[in-house]
Amino acid sequence: MRGRPDDGTPNPDAELREELQGMEARVRKMRNTRNSFSEQARTVADKRNAVQGQYKEHKEKLDLVVTEIKAIRSEIKMFKEKRNALQQQARELINQAKGRRDEKGSKKSATAEYAKLKQEVQHLEKTFETSSVGQKKEKEMIKKIKEMKIRIDELAPEVTQFEIINVDLSDLDTAIKTLHSEADAAHKDMLEAVGRADAISKEVDEAFAHRDFLKAEGDRFHNEFLELRKKSDDMHNKITELMVDVNKVRDKLNMARDERKSWMTDHNASVKAEMKTGAESEEVADELVSKLLNSGGITFGGIGQGDSEGKARRKSKSGKKKSMRKIDMNANRRR
Repeated sequence: MRGRPDDGTPNPDAELREELQGMEARVRKMRNTRNSFSEQARTVADKRNAVQGQYKEHKEKLDLVVTEIKAIRSEIKMFKEKRNALQQQARELINQAKGRRDEKGSKKSATAEYAKLKQEVQHLEKTFETSSVGQKKEKEMIKKIKEMKIRIDELAPEVTQFEIINVDLSDLDTAIKTLHSEADAAHKDMLEAVGRADAISKEVDEAFAHRDFLKAEGDRFHNEFLELRKKSDDMHNKITELMVDVNKVRDKLNMARDERKSWMTDHNASVKAEMKTGAESEEVADELVSKLLNSGGITFGGIGQGDSEGKARRKSKSGKKKSMRKIDMNANRRR
């Protein structure tokens, strides 16, 4: 039987149980640590998601502001290009009016050459229609007009590209004034657009700064989440490794318990078998009969020597009792 704790009987599994309890305590502590890391990771993930939600919402607003500032900058660029083109066209007409060549080379600019050819063609056609010339001179004029028109057609695409407004090239002074006026208007439009861009530039800068802040916060929380997640996973792996050893100790305890249980079962069965009577077991009955026969305490008739003597004594006592009863009955009759 298993002894009580105070009877001084040592527990054969005490060492294994102590080892198992220590390991299970470590597992519980490690699980608490792992769960703490997981809970912290969830908290940080919630913060990260909240910041990323703010970042997404702010970015949508920022995109609208950026779209607006890009549109204004496109206006500025357009007005600037228009102003520069008008000023360039005016300079070319001024150079033509003064008979000067373009500063970039000896060849006249396309606009100046185009304007000069147009004027010469108009002059030659007017002379051809109003003047009387010889046949040879007429052929020369027709050939020259034809060559000039071919050159005008060649220059037309280039002139059309840079000619912002149509001006009367026959009156260069008026054309130059018109170009200057249009260039000034384009310059004013550009300055107005620059003013609008400057007015919202502070808002744009603040929006970009807040966007960068939200992104940095989101990244910080995400990195913290990854770190906590890694700690939780590492702790879980350690728990898994330790549980292998825990299960080994548990298996040892179970095997020892099963072995003792098996031994106790066999022992109890043996003791029970030894304590059986003849009525409970044929083997025991046969063994007892064999012993009695060998000792002479029993005969084949089923009555032993002791049984015969006992029967004789019982008969003798029975006769005496009958005699006593007879005597008593006669005495009563005489009375």
